[in-house]
Amino acid sequence: MLSNQTFRIAWRNLGRNRKRTLLALTAIAVGQFGFLATSSLMNGYGEVYLNSVTGPMVGHIQVHAPGWREDRSLDLTLENLETTLWAVREDPEVKYASPRIYAPAMIATEGEGFMGVVIGVDPIVESHPSGLLAGQDFSRQVGDHRVLVGRSFARKNSIEPGMEIAVIGQDVDGSIANDLFVVTDLISTSVDIVNSLGIVMKLEETQELFMMPEQAHEIVIHVADTDVIPSTVARLSALPALADEEVLPWREIVPELVSLIDLMTGFRFFILLIVFIAAMAGIANTMLMSTFERRHEFGMLLSLGCGPNRLSGMIAFESAVLGLLGVAVGTAFALALVILTSKSGIDYAAMGGRDASFEMAFKGIYASSRVIPRMYPSDVAFGVIAVLLTSIVSVVWPMVHIARLHPVEAMRP
Repeated sequence: MLSNQTFRIAWRNLGRNRKRTLLALTAIAVGQFGFLATSSLMNGYGEVYLNSVTGPMVGHIQVHAPGWREDRSLDLTLENLETTLWAVREDPEVKYASPRIYAPAMIATEGEGFMGVVIGVDPIVESHPSGLLAGQDFSRQVGDHRVLVGRSFARKNSIEPGMEIAVIGQDVDGSIANDLFVVTDLISTSVDIVNSLGIVMKLEETQELFMMPEQAHEIVIHVADTDVIPSTVARLSALPALADEEVLPWREIVPELVSLIDLMTGFRFFILLIVFIAAMAGIANTMLMSTFERRHEFGMLLSLGCGPNRLSGMIAFESAVLGLLGVAVGTAFALALVILTSKSGIDYAAMGGRDASFEMAFKGIYASSRVIPRMYPSDVAFGVIAVLLTSIVSVVWPMVHIARLHPVEAMRP
């Protein structure tokens, strides 16, 4: 244990060469600020990205007939849908369970035809915050031969509300499925297939059109807490109603997006490594120069009975204080940045010279040029741990030098 007197001496020594100490402290603070600022921006993007990936299109868990994800064949369906949905919704962790049908079809207006996708949904269920129709109640605008059309698809093919369209496709038996529908509204969602190709139809009407009674292609499930996804998948897979079906977590459904998220995490640790190197260089330089400058002082302390361990502890304490001060300053500036931008966010489009921010959706993934930084306690903890480890590593050489000092030789001018 170091005495209070040793602590006081170590603290006073940091002020001996204030310029060098300030330079080292600045290097550490800038590194910590850079790490926290970058991490906060990536956290902000990560939240939007993860919520988008596990949002309307993919969900947290999906249930399909085996092989449907690969073939997208119309006849690979979940049977006994009502019983299956009841069993899924009975699970205590399941918050939403949304059945869907996807069927390619020809969409025809007066004299023109276009390829589209009929998406059969329950409009009430899909109005939840992570649904295909998030925050919008279209229950009175679908059914009874009324449908919704994706806005991009409608604009491209000159479809307007009130128009009558013909939907022509193939049912599960291979026969021709066709009927007339009235477009009640145009919709924009964060799901690209709905915007660019979608004809949103009430689930029961879709089942009738394509001869799919009590059937659906998938059930998209959202849970209250993402930490329970693995255990929920295990429970659902064990249900008799899902014994022959495929129950998959989102990480297995979109592995390429998981790789991108992991890449973002790896980039954060790369930034942390840069902070580590900057801190080590600053602390090591300061401590090493301080050690050589105080060689005569150390020789006197050794001759008076102060052991090498005590001197080494003093050097270690100095480096730790220097590192923690730098971390505190860097964290304070990063926290100020997060607080100042917590409502407005940071707009990369504006920083790049554009007049307005932009938003886009692609394959169910939502992206925006504006990001709201998010700082987590774990980010600060990573910086503190990194600097403390750096402090220990960077004083090894000075400590070895002190341990080898001979009092008489050290006191020589």
